[in-house]
Amino acid sequence: MTNSQQTNDADASETRNSRKVRTGIIVSDKMNKTVVVAITRRVPHPVYGKMVTRTKRVKAHDEENSAKTGDTVRIMETRPLSKDKRWRVVDIVDRAR
Repeated sequence: MTNSQQTNDADASETRNSRKVRTGIIVSDKMNKTVVVAITRRVPHPVYGKMVTRTKRVKAHDEENSAKTGDTVRIMETRPLSKDKRWRVVDIVDRAR
């Protein structure tokens, strides 16, 4: 590998966009190495301005099967892992009681 190739690789890694990170609550852990995370956000209603809750459910990869239903987790965007999985669990913020 030449020096020019090494600098090109370094430039490519520096210019890569940062990945999305979201926090959500696990609503299902029935699958193997997969959890369903509900991401809740509050947005103003387009006409009336009242704050409305929007919930999006995404599937996330959990390699150790350590996260359980009710846990609050931080997930990060990743390459497609399956038909529906595009996120992975980074860490468990808060355990369910």
